[in-house]
Amino acid sequence: KNIDAGRRYALSQFIKYIIYILSFFVVMEILGISLSVLWGGAAALMVGIGLGLQQTFNDLVSGIILLIEGSIEVDDIVEVDGIIGTVVAIGIRTSRVETRDRISLLIPNSKLVGDKATNWSHNKEPSRFQIEVGVSYTSDTRLVPALILQAADEMDLILTSPLPEVHFKDFGNSSLDFVLHFFITEYLKVDFIKSKLRYRITDLFRENDIEIPFPQTDLWIRNALELKTEEK
Repeated sequence: KNIDAGRRYALSQFIKYIIYILSFFVVMEILGISLSVLWGGAAALMVGIGLGLQQTFNDLVSGIILLIEGSIEVDDIVEVDGIIGTVVAIGIRTSRVETRDRISLLIPNSKLVGDKATNWSHNKEPSRFQIEVGVSYTSDTRLVPALILQAADEMDLILTSPLPEVHFKDFGNSSLDFVLHFFITEYLKVDFIKSKLRYRITDLFRENDIEIPFPQTDLWIRNALELKTEEK
């Protein structure tokens, strides 16, 4: 009871698998089956099975590593292949992750160990996220950051420490590009926070006649005067 729920779950699962293995050996012994003879006769077969089930064994070993190492635990918020969800259960081969859409996914443990899996719960500090905004070249470059920060200040889930910041990112092809940096701790709600921010920024821009441009291309014709004369 003195350890967290994730560690308790990992420990109970690990003990359970050890009991299964020991029980198997005990049953074989009671039945009078010599394990040495069994392994010797199945050696050639196991080589072929091992090659065919290489990925399965990889997942099994990864599951043991997860249970022992505790790098990812139950109730952790993880991101795998762009999918964000909460770890519901860690099995010996696969783990069950519940997405923000309340969909349960079975993810091979090798993806949680070998691939670039992000564990948001390991970060005890607030994490920074961004929203990019483009405005027309005629916009007031002092007013635009003020309006973006106003939208961020109105969001309850955005932290005030550290403060949100707006950076003038670049002179784009069709727009002046700004980036809003903000910190939150509610990682599962980041997409909803970004959506609310975009709604509010759009409203503030329209109220202050700030235009969000679409891509534009200017076509220059070198001999325009000659063509016009020929047309006449």
